[in-house]
Amino acid sequence: MGNRLEGKTAVVTGAGRGIGRATALLLAEEGASVVVNDLGCDVDGSGSSSDPADGTVEAIKSAGGNAVANYDNVATMEGGEAVIRSAVDSFGQVDVLVNSVGVLQDRMIYRMSPDEWDRVIRYNVKGTFTPTKFAAILFRQQRSGRVVNFTSDAGLGDIGRSNYAAASEAIIGLTRTVGRDLGRYGVTCNAISPLVETRLFPGSVEEFRVAEGPSPSPSERAGIGQSPPVSDWEGEGSEDDPANVAPLAVFLSTYAAPNVNCNVFGVRGGSIYLYSNPEIANAIHKWGTFTMAEMDELFPKIFGKGL
Repeated sequence: MGNRLEGKTAVVTGAGRGIGRATALLLAEEGASVVVNDLGCDVDGSGSSSDPADGTVEAIKSAGGNAVANYDNVATMEGGEAVIRSAVDSFGQVDVLVNSVGVLQDRMIYRMSPDEWDRVIRYNVKGTFTPTKFAAILFRQQRSGRVVNFTSDAGLGDIGRSNYAAASEAIIGLTRTVGRDLGRYGVTCNAISPLVETRLFPGSVEEFRVAEGPSPSPSERAGIGQSPPVSDWEGEGSEDDPANVAPLAVFLSTYAAPNVNCNVFGVRGGSIYLYSNPEIANAIHKWGTFTMAEMDELFPKIFGKGL
C-alpha cells in the first residue's frame, strides 16, 4: 500500500464498476479514505442496485483500506450534495473528486427521442456538474482540492452518438472552466478520455465502435494515430483493462503536479496522451462586413483547401 494520499478523502462517482471501481481501489491503496458512489443503474440509466458500490467497498476493506458506500443519484442536485456530505460526515473532509458516472443510449440522430437525448446529457453532464459544484465550495474554503473527470472521444465524431458526443464535449468545456474558476484557490481540474473495455464499451480496443466501411478509428479522429502495439504486456490485465486508466487518474488526484490544470489526457492501452487545446488554424480579416462576392472568392482559397 502506498502513501501518496495518506490522510486524504476521495469521492468517486460511478465507482461500482469499470474505470470508477479501478480508480477507487487504487486511491484506497494509496492511503485515501474513499466514498464509493454508484446508483447501480443499467447502461441506459434505468434501474438501481446497491450491489456495485457495496462490492467495491468490500474489496477496499478486504485489502486493508477505508471506504463507505453511497447510492445517491448524482444526476440530481440533491444527489450531488449528498455524496459530498457523505464524505464530510464519514471522514471529516473532501480532498479529491473523481467523476466517473456515464450512461449510453445510441441512436441515429434522425431516430433519437427527446428522452434518449435528455437522459445521456443529464447523467453524464449534470452528473459531473453536481458533485463538482458542492465539492468546489469546500475546495475554495480550504484552498486545495483535485477534480478528475472522465469523458470520451465521441465529440470528435462517432456514428449514432450525438447525445454522448454532446455530453463528452460538455464535460471537456466544464473541465477547462472549473480549472480556471478554482485554480486561484490551489485546485486543479483535469479530464481523461479512456479507451478500454467496460459495460459502456464491451468490445476490445480494436473493435471499439468501428463502423462498416472506410471510417476512421477513434484514435485517428483524435489525431493521435494508432496506438503502438503492446506485444510484451506484463502483469495482470490487458491493453483493454480499465485498471490501466487508474494510475493516471490517481496521479492527477495527488499533489505531485500542482500546475497541471485544465488539460485533457487520453489513455490507450499502455499509452498516455496529452490532447492539445483548440487553436485557430487560419483566418481572414477585413474592416467591415464581408460581402457574399468576397465569400465566394475568399472562403475556397483560405478555408476550402484541405477541408
